[in-house]
Amino acid sequence: MTNSDQIDDSAAPLIEHLRELRTRVLYSISAFAACFVVGYVVWEYIFRFLARPMCMVLTERGQECQLILVKMQEGFFVAIKIALWGGFALAFPIIAYQMWRFVAPGLYRSEKAAFLPFLVASPVMFLIGGAFAYYIILPFAFRFFLGFQDVFAEAIKEGGSLSSPPTGISFLGSMEAYLSLTMTFVMAFGLCFQLPVLLTLMGKAGLITSQGLKATRKYAVVAILGVAAVVTPPDVFSQVILFGAIYPLYEMSIFLITRFERQREAQARADGTWEEDDEDAA
Repeated sequence: MTNSDQIDDSAAPLIEHLRELRTRVLYSISAFAACFVVGYVVWEYIFRFLARPMCMVLTERGQECQLILVKMQEGFFVAIKIALWGGFALAFPIIAYQMWRFVAPGLYRSEKAAFLPFLVASPVMFLIGGAFAYYIILPFAFRFFLGFQDVFAEAIKEGGSLSSPPTGISFLGSMEAYLSLTMTFVMAFGLCFQLPVLLTLMGKAGLITSQGLKATRKYAVVAILGVAAVVTPPDVFSQVILFGAIYPLYEMSIFLITRFERQREAQARADGTWEEDDEDAA
């Protein structure tokens, strides 16, 4: 092992590690508290942004975009939830940096170089997944859900008498229910887009192989379709969109792991430590 690949710091006593952990945790909590205050100050703007997909669909239908407060304290809890989510999102870079500063001294420089790209890619892929849900999936989902207004209105119209006044059904949704639905979609898609990061990191660590992923393609297709059926509304079009977004990420993981395996093989051959498998020898 070369000197350049040594652990940066010497072994520290347990009490020093605990002090370091306490410092990093305090920094993270302080950052989250400050960002929580910022999120609470601007929660109305965040909620308006989250409500935009619903308002767009309601405007297309010629309806007024409005939500109601079912419970007296509902508005306050909506503000708190938005402040919590917004505060965590704002503080996440600082929290991740503090975690990295605590873990990094125990890693070799080669391990740092291998792990750092995944640390950067994870929030990027989460943002891409959340944006995909916000701009593409949510409008389709709201059109599907709000379409039931016409179904029930037509049923009431057919069931009423000719002398009864016209009856319509309009959407008057709860602020808290709408926020929960929207955040569920954004979080689900953000987590689904972590698939290539997770698989590639496992492949980099040697826990899985590209051949293993290729052999389980049919099971991966079934699993992705199952996830799509759970996190999307029960219309085939939205499920196909999600499948079309996630499955290429699975293939991307196979491609990246294959590259890592080729690099590892080339390095091992250069060092004279490569051992041929039975399949390769055949």
